[in-house]
Amino acid sequence: MARVDGDRTAEQADEGRAPIGDPVTKEPDDGEVGELRRRLAALLARRSRDEEQHEEALRRDLRAQLTAQWAAARAERRPVGAAPLPIAAGESNLARAEVPWGLDLAAAWAWRFLVIVAATVVLVYAFWQVRVVTLPLLIALLVTSLGHPVVRWGRRIRVPASLSAIVVVVGGLGFIALLITFVSQQVIDGMTDLADKVVMGLGEVRTWLKDGPLNASDSQIDGYITQAQQYLTESGDSQQLVRQVTEVGTTLTHIAAGFFIVLFASFFFLADGARIWSWCVRLAPRGAREQIDSSGRVAWVSLTQFMRATVIVALVDAIGIMIVAVVLDVPLVAAIGVLVFIGAFVPMIGATIAGSVAVLVALVDQGPWVALLMLGGVILVQQIEGHILQPFLMGRFVSVHPLGVIVAIGIGVLVAGIAGALIAVPLAAAVNAVVLHLADETAPPPPSGEDDMGEELGEDPGVVGDFDAVGGRPE
Repeated sequence: MARVDGDRTAEQADEGRAPIGDPVTKEPDDGEVGELRRRLAALLARRSRDEEQHEEALRRDLRAQLTAQWAAARAERRPVGAAPLPIAAGESNLARAEVPWGLDLAAAWAWRFLVIVAATVVLVYAFWQVRVVTLPLLIALLVTSLGHPVVRWGRRIRVPASLSAIVVVVGGLGFIALLITFVSQQVIDGMTDLADKVVMGLGEVRTWLKDGPLNASDSQIDGYITQAQQYLTESGDSQQLVRQVTEVGTTLTHIAAGFFIVLFASFFFLADGARIWSWCVRLAPRGAREQIDSSGRVAWVSLTQFMRATVIVALVDAIGIMIVAVVLDVPLVAAIGVLVFIGAFVPMIGATIAGSVAVLVALVDQGPWVALLMLGGVILVQQIEGHILQPFLMGRFVSVHPLGVIVAIGIGVLVAGIAGALIAVPLAAAVNAVVLHLADETAPPPPSGEDDMGEELGEDPGVVGDFDAVGGRPE
């Protein structure tokens, strides 16, 4: 027994003297292994239960969705005689988002365009009905834009605006009267020689018809002349003649009335334009007064610059064509110059049409070769105007595309005849400037609190301060 205990003690001593570097491991007992197995089994069981619960929840959700969809499908296929479905509040099936974006945009542009066209038609119709008043008022605006520098200069030297306006109106009338007198005298002096040359030209035409390729006889030529005279004599009966005389009388009456309206309107625009414009702005809603005021100022500046540039261009056209007429020894030089100056107020085509009169005079007085030279001179002057003067004087602010000029002149002629052709392009330039001005405005409107604060301080947001309406600057 003692030996056995000694051997066990020796084995334990040997185990205690294990070599350095060898790990000492301890074997797990059966209790620890069993505990680990129980924990692993519990973890697997819990995970299995969680998966089963998740699958059950998914099955319930899927079953509910299928039940709802099946019920909706059955409700849509209800028979005709079934009871109506209950009405419940909800989103509309025709929401704005269901309309295609392109169709929505096209519809928005379409109805706005139709409204603008309808408003334009109504305005043109109203303008035409009262054209005896509206045309002189527009012409008075053009006259005011030309006479405003004199009134502004008089204001600087402490001359009352009313007195300056009277000087401008009376001086303009006197200048026009002197010009008409001078031109009339020249036309009367040169008309005798020109008439004799017209008779000689008709004789040459008669000779050409008889000796030329047509080889017409004197009796045939006399017969053609007699037929033309009979046609002119019999073309109108007495009633038509009375109607024409009445129309001429009415037209002369309208011209006289329009002339006086132009005079009085020009005077008041020059003398009291600030208050007139301020009153017009006050007619608009308060929220739009600022934009209307700024647009009016921009339009006036554009109109003023356009008219000043047009006057310079008209002077250059008249002087250039007069120089050509003097060099070619064409009669009625002053009358031709005045006619070209007036015609140049219709851009692009006015001076050319007026210059054709100079070509006809040269044809009658000097013959076809001089007439061709005169035509070349007119074309040369027009090219200098179109490629040098117009781009230099008009500038970007009052520039209008040539196509826009032609369209504006055509509309003006259709609406108001010659007067419409005179005022169409200046109005188009003003409208173009206003459109560009409104398109360039990006600043948001002031908040409502600013207007309220202005009213609390005793300010009237609707009052536009006195400013130089014909110049667009404060006094």
